[in-house]
Amino acid sequence: MAKLAEEMNPEGSRYQLLLSCPSGLSPSQVSVDFSKSHDRIPHQDPGLEDSISQVWEQRSQGNSSLFNGQKFRYGGYCLDDDDGSTNEVPHVCLRLGLTDYRTFVGTNLSSLWEKFLVTSEDDSVRCRHTSSPLGNGAVIETSDKKIIVLRRSNNVGEFPGHYVFPGGHPEPTAVGIDYHQLENNVQTGEVLNKKVTQEMFDSIICEVVEETGIPASSLSSPLFIGISRRELNVRPAMFFYLKCSHHSDDIQRLYSSAEDGFESTQLHTVSLDELKMMTSRMPGCHHGGFALYELMLQRLKNTKETSLIAT
Repeated sequence: MAKLAEEMNPEGSRYQLLLSCPSGLSPSQVSVDFSKSHDRIPHQDPGLEDSISQVWEQRSQGNSSLFNGQKFRYGGYCLDDDDGSTNEVPHVCLRLGLTDYRTFVGTNLSSLWEKFLVTSEDDSVRCRHTSSPLGNGAVIETSDKKIIVLRRSNNVGEFPGHYVFPGGHPEPTAVGIDYHQLENNVQTGEVLNKKVTQEMFDSIICEVVEETGIPASSLSSPLFIGISRRELNVRPAMFFYLKCSHHSDDIQRLYSSAEDGFESTQLHTVSLDELKMMTSRMPGCHHGGFALYELMLQRLKNTKETSLIAT
């Protein structure tokens, strides 16, 4: 069972925790509703809509590496509460649509990003005009309880030089999605939803292997611990907890052969206290990822204390 919460962090407004699952959810406890109904809604201001292509053209000039790939769009979540409790639920369903990197650059990363927002306490309404691609991140514990953190390259598009957890995006193309198919076949839709759900978990393993060089065989099965969104340009990311069977002393050697090592310049294995000091130099969504990890650790501590009292 997982306690779920929606809350602003108490330290300021760098991030918002949209969903917290401190007990960690396995693939059987997570599902996806992939539907066109969760796609971005165009803004009613034609000038603002036109700015998306203008921003993309400006960013594309002189940057041949910029690629307009498809991404899953975060459209919210719902809780399947089997036992009638409002705090303990066994299942989370993520509502996902389809977007692309071009629209992300032209909405979330645009200097006009706040103009795309709608005044509403409902997060899905507030962000209905933004691309909001769902990123992912992994909080990885080594065998000696150190946490793996990367320092981003100065050549990346977002937050160059900042500290981040390994991660990236689940990829629609990994499950054969290039566009929305007709949704009149219920059985086909259910199969696709299961494939997308599995991609949420498979993709984080792929990102960790590619960015750190740690082999997949050395990683535990990921547990989903929640979704954080940075307040700056409302960028959402889902976070997972994984254990690594390697000692922290081994990680640097593995990192030297990482496939996507060019995206970062350094790998650090740090203690919890050291990690906490680094959060001010993380993007807000990754700072929120740390907050989700802290909630998980607190849940474990409370569970152990309860067990000791019971015995």
